[in-house]
Amino acid sequence: MEIAPKPPTVKNPPEQFTGDVWLDMIASPQNDNQRMVVAKVRFAPGARTAWHSHSNGQTLHITEGIGLVQSRGGELFEVHPGQTIYTPPGELHWHGAAPDSYMEHLAMLESGGDPADGGWFEHVTDEEYNGPRTVAK
Repeated sequence: MEIAPKPPTVKNPPEQFTGDVWLDMIASPQNDNQRMVVAKVRFAPGARTAWHSHSNGQTLHITEGIGLVQSRGGELFEVHPGQTIYTPPGELHWHGAAPDSYMEHLAMLESGGDPADGGWFEHVTDEEYNGPRTVAK
């Protein structure tokens, strides 16, 4: 058994995020046979990722606040604590906090390097971010 020291909280880069977003790494591969990555990610109100994808998919579990999630060409959803979102491999998507609420989620994926190993793309426009939304059930 190994008890790892807590890594420092890092602020995510503006090239891939709009607004203030912080990440706390929880789990990462410990040997060549592992690919599990888990992080706690906190978004300030209005903050969001750029469009991106993951080659092995991604699971998000909302723990605090109100979030927004959208797949390219899909509906914009409002999500709440306790809800879990799965994005299949290669699906372009974004996620972030609602304009008037922070949001925290656990991000879980299998990766060999960059968590968005499927690629980072353009920033989400204000028009996309402020589009009509559906409250996810």
